[in-house]
Amino acid sequence: MRNSCGIEIEEIEKGSIAEKAGLQSGDRLVAINSHEVRDEIDLLFYGNEPKASFLIQRNKEKMTVAMQMDEAGCSGLGIVLKPFKIKTCRNNCIFCFVAQLPRGLRRSLYIKDEDYRMSFLYGNYITMTNLSDADKKRIVEQRLSPLYISVHSTNTEIRNKLIGNPHASDILREIKFLASHKIRMHTQIVLCPGYNDGKNLEKTITDLYKYYPYVASIAVVPVGMTAHRKKVLKPVEKEDAAKAIGTIQKLQTRFKRKHGDNIVYAADELYIKAEIQFPPLEHYGELPQIENGVGMVPVFLHQAKRIKAPRASKKKMFVTFTGVSFYPYLSRFIDKLIKDGIGIKAISVENAFFGQSITVTGLLTGRDVIKSLSGIVKKDDVLLIPDVVMRERDEVFLDDVSRQDIEDVLGVKAVVIESTPKGLVDAISKEGL
Repeated sequence: MRNSCGIEIEEIEKGSIAEKAGLQSGDRLVAINSHEVRDEIDLLFYGNEPKASFLIQRNKEKMTVAMQMDEAGCSGLGIVLKPFKIKTCRNNCIFCFVAQLPRGLRRSLYIKDEDYRMSFLYGNYITMTNLSDADKKRIVEQRLSPLYISVHSTNTEIRNKLIGNPHASDILREIKFLASHKIRMHTQIVLCPGYNDGKNLEKTITDLYKYYPYVASIAVVPVGMTAHRKKVLKPVEKEDAAKAIGTIQKLQTRFKRKHGDNIVYAADELYIKAEIQFPPLEHYGELPQIENGVGMVPVFLHQAKRIKAPRASKKKMFVTFTGVSFYPYLSRFIDKLIKDGIGIKAISVENAFFGQSITVTGLLTGRDVIKSLSGIVKKDDVLLIPDVVMRERDEVFLDDVSRQDIEDVLGVKAVVIESTPKGLVDAISKEGL
């Protein structure tokens, strides 16, 4: 991704060091202290010195701008670079969720991300199948740690079948390389019955464990399948989930005894599918894989026990919704609020768009929400929309239905809230006065 002309500056924050130094949006950042700038990681890495010399190109002229950092370091510069072009995946995973999407969704959802920079910056999972020697060198030199690695199986033959890439290298060799350079990793295994379950699951976990503490955590998550899938794949059923949890618990006992760390974790959805009670919150340590659906429900239940009901007008009625799998847990909290005098109800929304096998809240579409709530919400109700169904920093569902569309169609006030007990009660307090 090298560019001798540098990277365009998209925005300069007002009052920032960069603005005071005379930088402008539209300028191109070519180098910092003679180091080429390819993306925001280079800006973070090379721009974190007390004093830095920035080579800037404006139109056809180049200039050098010296800047002295404040206590905030590079983050206080106020430079927002244009997003880099994402490296895409060359695999053909049999469980690829992007390949299971129907037509008509926004374009960004069809990007098959396989970019180590996105892994470092945002925790996106990569298979490491498109890393060049230069990429590996950069990871080591710039200490791009932690990275998030999709392993699935340490058996090369099985893994290559799963990712649809017969030429993929041995994943343990890649893991060993990163560990030898002290790069920390969070890994995941997408559980596909008939492929990487049973003895293979146990071997994959124990193989990864050998690289602890650099392999800092291992998550086992069930394969997700939409109604639009073209490849035949067995879903994770109750028995599959229970067996996987049994394997995980056995190894957790061993790891905990030796290191005081469970290391490997089952996704919340496995407990739900197996109908097994969640372990206590302390079981999850520092929640290293919460964004991967590991520990989200226990955190919610823990927070719900400790939060006080808000004060709100009893005349005001609130409605919220969730996916099928989370509904039993949300409804317990809603029942508690109702007992405390809050007028509120929760609706379980089935996913007709992706198929009923998709039960998580984050994949609900605006169309399904409208369909489920039509005839239930009333004119003066306030609809509380959990933010997990919305595009980040936006108020739009996966199918481009907006919060405003929800208001217009259902004829109610709709408010996007943080998907936590506190987010719920704060919204009730604010809207119920």
